[in-house]
Amino acid sequence: MIIRLAPEFAPRHVANIKALVQEGYFDGLVIVRSQENYVVQWGDPAEEEADQRPMKKGKRALPAEFDRPIGDDLPVTILPDGDVYAPQVGFAASLPVAVDEMSGRMWLTHCYGMLGAGRAESPDSGSGAELYVVIGHSPRHLDLNVTLAGRVVQGMEVLSTLPRGTGGLGFYEDPQQFVPIQSIRLGSDLPEAERAHLEILRTDTPTFEALVESRRNRHESWFANPTGHISLCNVPIPVRPMATD
Repeated sequence: MIIRLAPEFAPRHVANIKALVQEGYFDGLVIVRSQENYVVQWGDPAEEEADQRPMKKGKRALPAEFDRPIGDDLPVTILPDGDVYAPQVGFAASLPVAVDEMSGRMWLTHCYGMLGAGRAESPDSGSGAELYVVIGHSPRHLDLNVTLAGRVVQGMEVLSTLPRGTGGLGFYEDPQQFVPIQSIRLGSDLPEAERAHLEILRTDTPTFEALVESRRNRHESWFANPTGHISLCNVPIPVRPMATD
């Protein structure tokens, strides 16, 4: 499974996730939750602070990074069909975003495959030491309530097919149900021969705009009634292996 991190939106959380990965914090931890039509979550299952896995350079809590300023450094391709949860939606750096020009803010949205940093009651209680990925219908009500730090770009089937937890919110009730994490690595730390070289369609191009229009108005013969609309989380972002020629 390959995750594209999003330092453009959550620089402190991404830096902390990288630090935790490099110190091997996640290796040997487990997937603790698989909730139908919602999320898969992993981290340290220890409930008592004294039993928690120690951190070397990583932090257990960070200020929330729910949104960021709109800026010329990160252009947004706005979708034409509106949204229920935000004044405008679209894509920036190939990630799904919501935009509020009145406040001058933009934020990542909870579409399928998005990576979030779990937190407790306080908005500043997450850090990326506990992570989840959306595996179901987009829970957009979580937008602006959780720091989103990236998106799975390859291997979603690894998470979406896990056995569902039988406890509340899909948590595994028996530790024997935990799914062990063998290893998490930064792509930049892998030997060149082991790196996954992928291309993600840029969303600030005419090619992407043509893709969106083709999905809004399906011309295949099967479609008796093309809708003429598309919602943010239904726009596919093509990913392919990079050509080696």
